[in-house]
Amino acid sequence: MTFARGAQSDADRRCVELAAIGADINADPEPRNGDRSACEECTQLGEHHWAHLRICLTCGHVGCCDSSPRRHAAAHFDETGHSVMRSAEPGEVWRWCYVHQSTD
Repeated sequence: MTFARGAQSDADRRCVELAAIGADINADPEPRNGDRSACEECTQLGEHHWAHLRICLTCGHVGCCDSSPRRHAAAHFDETGHSVMRSAEPGEVWRWCYVHQSTD
């Protein structure tokens, strides 16, 4: 196989954080609060309005996405350094790395 100048193979481009966590959804941690359908911090604040939810694949924290007013999933990364999350939306299995701003 020949690559264009500067091109990298998929293996060379793969985010090390995403590779380290693994893609098996069955290996995901359980939600910390036992609820995959609510943002932990929004619920504590008495708010129930968010766009989408994300689950931290390191500890199971469930937070609201960057399209939500409070962006608790990103705040969790900023506070903990836990860099990989998965969509907590039913039927979605994609993951996101905050360090490399990449998905798989």
